[in-house]
Amino acid sequence: MKRTNRTVLGFTLIELMITIAILGILASIAYPSYSQYVKRAARAEAASTLLDAVNKQEQYFVDNRQYASTLAELGLQTTTENGYFTLTIALGANLNTFTITATASGGPLEDDPDCTTLTIDNLNIRGSTGNFTADQCWGR
Repeated sequence: MKRTNRTVLGFTLIELMITIAILGILASIAYPSYSQYVKRAARAEAASTLLDAVNKQEQYFVDNRQYASTLAELGLQTTTENGYFTLTIALGANLNTFTITATASGGPLEDDPDCTTLTIDNLNIRGSTGNFTADQCWGR
């Protein structure tokens, strides 16, 4: 009786499980870093949008001797470009002061306790609410 040698091609179950374990370890290391990066990027976009709104408010004040009461008067949307923050304007009683607020409203920041709002006023005073300081939220 002759014996034929056949070469077996493919992966064994052990090799497959080792590969899956390695991928799991890499994912558990990479995902938290990626998640923090996405949050920082969204906060940076909110900060940039707020600074743009302040510049437009100041130009509006130069032209009209009062600040705009709505974002539409400034030609701005009520949300940031990616939709993660909602913007609002609050005017002082004499229309010579304002505070613009960006509130986390969707995406990865919806349940983020670190920086729930970013604020800036006509004196360029920057603030935030949440677990982080204003400097941390504003990326300074």
